[in-house]
Amino acid sequence: MSFHSLKWSDYPPAELLGGAVSVGNFDGVHVGHAAMMEATKRHARLVGGPTIAVTFDPPPGAILRPGKSILPLTTISERARLLGKIGADHVVVLQTDASLLALSAEAFFEDVLVRQLGAKAIVEGFNFHFGRARGGNTLVLKNLCDAAGLAFEEFPPFAQDGETVSSSRVRSRIEAGDLVSATKLLGRNFSIEGRVIVGAKRGRTIGFPTANLGAVATVLPANGVYAVWATVDGVPHAAAANIGPNPTFGEHTQKVEVHLLDFHGDLYERTLQVEFVARIRDTVPFANIEALIEQLRRDIREAKTRLV
Repeated sequence: MSFHSLKWSDYPPAELLGGAVSVGNFDGVHVGHAAMMEATKRHARLVGGPTIAVTFDPPPGAILRPGKSILPLTTISERARLLGKIGADHVVVLQTDASLLALSAEAFFEDVLVRQLGAKAIVEGFNFHFGRARGGNTLVLKNLCDAAGLAFEEFPPFAQDGETVSSSRVRSRIEAGDLVSATKLLGRNFSIEGRVIVGAKRGRTIGFPTANLGAVATVLPANGVYAVWATVDGVPHAAAANIGPNPTFGEHTQKVEVHLLDFHGDLYERTLQVEFVARIRDTVPFANIEALIEQLRRDIREAKTRLV
């Protein structure tokens, strides 16, 4: 998979041209996205070209509604990697700016899909809107494709357990700490990444040193303790993570603290990827340090069990 960050007016490498294209935010890259990408791959084979996923950075909503933007499920680099994993040959990230948002639906079709990408087939979800003020929908897109001689497929709602899979549904499950549902919707474990920063260093004084993550740019699971895999330099380590405050010490600021069970060394300023496997318990205050230490020991035993 190759990754290309482009302005809508740029001309891309020739290897991107003449394939099947799907455009969307693709936040989370869930099982519905995977099914739609499979349909896009099928069209790519029919037209003899590449499978292209097109997304946006930042999401248009972050510019159009700056006070109402929400944290994404995935960073743009992780989104591109996951899109490649589910079948995209190339991921195009359109740099969102005022000029892109000003394009009418017809102009977006002509300037981006036809001129820039040379699309021969387009696959979009049933609720897809595009162009200035979301003026285009799948009916508009079908008519444009028919007139230009492009194949078009409207991908229907993708249901799981009787409910349509969506990024907002995934987000609600993660924010509720329901990893079982979130994992099923995503088709994989949810993960975050952040840079290790200097914390209070209290964990090491009680025998449980933690890596404190800063600059996490995505949504976080509900406060609580989790069994996780923490990846450092490509190597996964069994770990337990705490999301939330430290009420035992009178702290109320939300933190992300990760205790790696089999790692010794300095993690400061390094990037840590944290993959959430199972929720162990809620965040609760303890009467004293001894009670906290005993609970942490139980948490680690439980994490080891969940990570076997």
